[in-house]
Amino acid sequence: MSSKDVMQKWLAIVGIGEDGLEGLSVVGRSLLSQATIVVGGDRHLAMLPPDDTRERLLWASPIEDSVNQIIQRRGQAVCVLASGDPMCYGIGVTLTRRIAIAEMAIVPASSAFSLACARLGWSLTEIETLSLCGRDPALLNALLYPEARLLVLSADQSTPATVAQLLTQQGFGNSQITVLERMGGTQERITSGIASTWAATNLADLNTIAIHAHFTPPPLHPGNSAE
Repeated sequence: MSSKDVMQKWLAIVGIGEDGLEGLSVVGRSLLSQATIVVGGDRHLAMLPPDDTRERLLWASPIEDSVNQIIQRRGQAVCVLASGDPMCYGIGVTLTRRIAIAEMAIVPASSAFSLACARLGWSLTEIETLSLCGRDPALLNALLYPEARLLVLSADQSTPATVAQLLTQQGFGNSQITVLERMGGTQERITSGIASTWAATNLADLNTIAIHAHFTPPPLHPGNSAE
C-alpha cells in the first residue's frame, strides 16, 4: 500500500512510543495533522500542543461508547492515538471488529513485546505473550511450564506483585522476574528479582513483565517416596 492510498482512509490508528509525537513516522505525522478529530487517552491527548483546537475524544468506560462515537463520525478525518502496536492487544483489534479494514489506516509503533525482547535478547517467536489489562491474572497459569519465557502486559504498577504471588503459589517461586518500565523513553527503567522474594512497589503503571519460569517440585512427605 502506498502512502497515497493510506491517506485516503477516513480513520487512522497511529501507534505512539514513549518518545511521543517526535517519534512518529512521516506517514503517522501526516495522518495526525490531517485529522479533524483526535481520539486517545489522557496521556496521548496531553501530547498535543496547547493551541490545538481540534475536537478531542477521550476514551470512555465502557470502551464501546467511544467506539460508537467514532463510528458516528464515519467520513470525517479521525485519528486514534494508541500505545505501541495497536494490533497487539490494542485498540486496533477492538476497532477492526466494528469497522472494515478498508476504511482505516493503521501505523504501528514498536510493541512492548518487541522492545522487551530487544532489551533481554529474547526471540519473540519463542516466548509466550499475555495481557493482564482488565483480565484475570489467573490466565497466566495456562502458560506456565518449566523454563518458559513469558512477556506480560501489566494492568498497573501492582500487577508485578500479583504475578509474583501467583508464580510462588504455583511452585514457580524461583522464577526470574524483570519489569521493564516506559521502554523507549527517557524514564526507561528495568527492575529484576525473584518471584518468591519480590518486593518492588515503586513502579510505573506502564510496565511489561518478563518471566523466566523455574519450577521447584514440592518436597516429598514421609511415606510418599517410592519403595
